[in-house]
Amino acid sequence: MNYKAPRGTYDILPEDQAYWRHVIEKTRRVCELYGYEQIDVPVFEQAGLFERSVGESTDIVEKEMYTFLDRSDERMTLRPEFTAGICRAYAERKLHGRPQPLRLFTIGPAFRYERPQAGRYRQFYQIDVEVLGSQDPAVDLEVMQVAWQIYEDIGISGLSFQVNSTGCPVCRPGYLDTLRSWYAQHLGEICGDCTRRHGQNLLRLLDCKNEPCRTISEGAPRIQDSLCEECGGHFERLRSYLDDLDRPYEVNHRLVRGLDYYTKTVFEVWAAGIGAQNAVCGGGRYDGLIGMVGGPETPAIGFASGIERIILTMKQEGIEPPDTPKPSVFVAYIGDEAKEAAVVLAQELRTAGVGTAALWEDRSLKAQMKQADRTGAAFALIIGEDEVRNGVVMLRRMADSTQASIRRSEVLDAVKEGAS
Repeated sequence: MNYKAPRGTYDILPEDQAYWRHVIEKTRRVCELYGYEQIDVPVFEQAGLFERSVGESTDIVEKEMYTFLDRSDERMTLRPEFTAGICRAYAERKLHGRPQPLRLFTIGPAFRYERPQAGRYRQFYQIDVEVLGSQDPAVDLEVMQVAWQIYEDIGISGLSFQVNSTGCPVCRPGYLDTLRSWYAQHLGEICGDCTRRHGQNLLRLLDCKNEPCRTISEGAPRIQDSLCEECGGHFERLRSYLDDLDRPYEVNHRLVRGLDYYTKTVFEVWAAGIGAQNAVCGGGRYDGLIGMVGGPETPAIGFASGIERIILTMKQEGIEPPDTPKPSVFVAYIGDEAKEAAVVLAQELRTAGVGTAALWEDRSLKAQMKQADRTGAAFALIIGEDEVRNGVVMLRRMADSTQASIRRSEVLDAVKEGAS
């Protein structure tokens, strides 16, 4: 039987690893620059955690979660996103006892059963950044700035923010009543999903991508007109900070994000020139989520960004990542006695921090030199019976094929000097 990768999954091949390395290294550097610490949470959690936090009427819970019974008949779910698990860890591990706000980031796979398309898979990898323990709009700005600087450092250009406020439990119910009444006049004009959302998840009506629904949502009441004093002031301060930093942004009243736990600020980062799906990340504030999963009432904000989407953007913009480091040295040998000496030499070089490759298949010297070319090594060290007997090694510079015999004891210094 010929096995294939499951639909919606893929293999990250060696030729693509430079992109992944570049994105992850830039992410770590920026997060550490802002004082964020890494956290890792389980790949699977109790299903109820996501059903309660993400929202039972969301597409993720209704259609996309990988949920299964384990051997103890407990319902488990492969994580479809990171925030719920991080909030669970915050509550369970009593992280509220640490100095607040707590700044965290993580990188890893998540899982959603959805239709695969460019940059979107059933197993996908995310960067996730969270701040827990502060409701200051300056923290909202900081989280948005972390996202911005990651993309900027990666090399993505034409960045801008889309921002909105989704209100809070005080002002949102009144807005939802207004929105429900308005859409009740248009039920015959919207798609089936939106008709269902009218009774379950009203805010998602604004987020529908179907063109007729988008036209209708453009005329819908805007939440900015219904914000309470606290939410309105919070949003105005955030916009003021964005103006202070001269960050381009647009207030997008249709931006609500797809999860039930958002409050106040929601945002996306867009990159110009990458097609219709120009959002490279999205996030927002979720002040009630930690209390919902068993912790103390704690304000929080964060964002997630799909690494596949970032890499797709890099390729569309022609951004080349730095080359993956190659071994500096290739060790070749002729004969069994020389092979034993080559094994020892290769290990000595690696122990000293010198990248070293070898073929180890008793091939001809010509074949070994071809392999040395393929590895991109700067030097080849050649050992034959005469070299073993005389305590020397032949050092060949691959760029011009010049070579010289050097003492075995001088190999490490010669290689390090040549590499510098």
